[in-house]
Amino acid sequence: MATPSVRRSSNKSSLSKTSQTTNSLPLVTRRFAAWTTEITLVIVSGLVPFGIGAYINSRSDVSRVPLNPLLVVTERAIARPLALPASYGIRNVAGPTNYLWIIALLAPLTLSWWQLYLLAKTGSTIPKRRFGVRIVNEQGIAPGLAAVVIREGIGRWTVPMSVAYILWRYSFAFPNLGLFTFLAVLMVLGEGMALPSRQGRRALHDWLAGTYAIDSNRPLPTSSVASKGQSLPVRANEVDHQEEGNEQVAAPVMAIATEAPSLRSLWRRMRQNPSLTLFGVALTSMTAVLATLIATQVYIQTQQTQRESKQINSQKFLALVKQLSPNSGATNEERQSVILAMGGLNDPQSIQFLTDLLVNETNPILVDTIQQALTSIGTKTIPELKNKNQFLAGELASVGNNPQEKELRQKRLQINQQTINKILTVYSGKTESIDLSRSQLSQNGALGSSFFNLVLENVDLSGVNFKSANLNQASFKGSRFRGVGEDERLDTYDDAIADLSQTQMKQVNFTDANLSRVIMTGSDLSRATLNRANLSNARLVGANLSSTQLVSADLQNAVLENASLTGADLGDAKLNEANLYGARLGRVIAIGTQLSSANLTKTDWQGSDLSGADLERANLSNANLSATRLTGATLRSAKMENANLRNADLSLVDLRGANVAGADFQNTILTPARQDPADQFVQTPDLGSVSAVVKGVDFSKAKNLDAKQIAYICTQGGIHPNCP
Repeated sequence: MATPSVRRSSNKSSLSKTSQTTNSLPLVTRRFAAWTTEITLVIVSGLVPFGIGAYINSRSDVSRVPLNPLLVVTERAIARPLALPASYGIRNVAGPTNYLWIIALLAPLTLSWWQLYLLAKTGSTIPKRRFGVRIVNEQGIAPGLAAVVIREGIGRWTVPMSVAYILWRYSFAFPNLGLFTFLAVLMVLGEGMALPSRQGRRALHDWLAGTYAIDSNRPLPTSSVASKGQSLPVRANEVDHQEEGNEQVAAPVMAIATEAPSLRSLWRRMRQNPSLTLFGVALTSMTAVLATLIATQVYIQTQQTQRESKQINSQKFLALVKQLSPNSGATNEERQSVILAMGGLNDPQSIQFLTDLLVNETNPILVDTIQQALTSIGTKTIPELKNKNQFLAGELASVGNNPQEKELRQKRLQINQQTINKILTVYSGKTESIDLSRSQLSQNGALGSSFFNLVLENVDLSGVNFKSANLNQASFKGSRFRGVGEDERLDTYDDAIADLSQTQMKQVNFTDANLSRVIMTGSDLSRATLNRANLSNARLVGANLSSTQLVSADLQNAVLENASLTGADLGDAKLNEANLYGARLGRVIAIGTQLSSANLTKTDWQGSDLSGADLERANLSNANLSATRLTGATLRSAKMENANLRNADLSLVDLRGANVAGADFQNTILTPARQDPADQFVQTPDLGSVSAVVKGVDFSKAKNLDAKQIAYICTQGGIHPNCP
């Protein structure tokens, strides 16, 4: 009778001394070392290209392209379960970064599947083979792909991670990601090491897959039943025990695993107890039939009730329509009662009838009653009002030069706009999922007595979709465009965030409004008022903010790539760590503005006033700062490579630690000219108190420095080849 054994390489002489030393360690230790190596390889395969991509993305001399859609989808998929704020909207990154981050996404997946394939076909990955560990099934052979997927995918990762996620999700610390990381590591390590630490025990992932972790350098015990086709009992996790006093172990302890429950043993038990099996099948069948009958009856009853209710409402609706017909002879008071009764029906046909009646009614009293009825129905009327709004706006645009026709259509549109305005005001905070995209909600000029302005002040508009709508001259003072989602926490995946992308918002008043994380990509906010508004983490890529008031506004971490802020007032605004790559900021007033660590690469500040601004650690590479006033600004450790500083005033600027390689200093003022003694009207302070601080700054590679500037740099402790 042949003795079955585990298939392995016969070339044992090729093992190095290091391998022999490693294989002498306890099996549990080697298993953990092999698993750690596998995980490290997977993590490194993703971190290396991601890190290189992030480095390239931080450089200023590379072109920008939109983030790859695959990466956008992946980011959102990861953000949702981990309660992270997903970066919605368009984001521009360096061209090579897109490819490197895709590699960072695909490389770990590819490496993981390759390791699973090796484990399924050979019983070992490269790290497991290096540490002398092999995975086998009950027959002592490689487990196969199905068992490996169960072992690694379900047992090792899905179960412990799910337990950790549930504990974290419903704990007091949610959404603290640090706690989830701790719980996840604890559960994964506990599942893999707690049970195997005891003699004869297997980890959960091995138990689920019917596999065993064995020492590949030692033979398996033989079995006399192998020839009969039965499973071979194999050695489970092997642990070297150490006696007190550090006595050496004479022989390894081997545990014989008991046969795991399987479909074969279940079928054998069913055959041994046929009556019990028949009873179980009958009981299960009866329960299933009864549940199906009950569910069917409930469904039929529900459908019948809905049909009856719909029929009754239809009859009521027809009766009310007759009373509102011009030939009914009803008084205004009776018509008002009928309109309010129709609003109480709260069904699609009554909503459609009322919206049609709204724009055709000429009696102001009845118009007000119709608006009241639609408001009582609530936000369900918005889709129908939106459709009517777009139709009326199209009609108005197609009218020729006939003043009377234009006035009539203008009034109809304004009545529709007023109704939407009232509903949004009344249902403040219940606006999530409302779609008003491409709606016309601004005035189209005053014709006769026609006039409308959208006024939604101190209203909660979280989650409203205003994409591509016209909101010119609206007032949103103190309103909120972002709120908590189902988890009642801000800064998580389910935050209700309004969409204002591609929206017309000229001269809109957003004073004190909360626009944090709101999407305003490509929107027109020219001449808008955003004083003290919260725009932190907002997305304003390519937005038009020309001549906008942003005094004391919070724009921390906001994305304003390629935005236009020409002539804007940014006095005392917070733009710390904001991304203004390629933004146009000509003639901007930025007195006292906080721009520390901001990305200002390739920005154009020509003719702007940045007096007293905080630009510490800001990236001003290739920025145009010609003719700007930077008096008293802080530029410590700023990146100013190839910046254009021609005719700029750097009086009292702190440049310590700044990188000015390639910067153009032609006619740049580092210290003001001495005052003419004959001038008795204006007194300047001592020159030392208003001169730029350049101590330790290397001007060796700066451009167009004149003799006076070099002399000043040398006397103030700066570095230049011409310094004595």
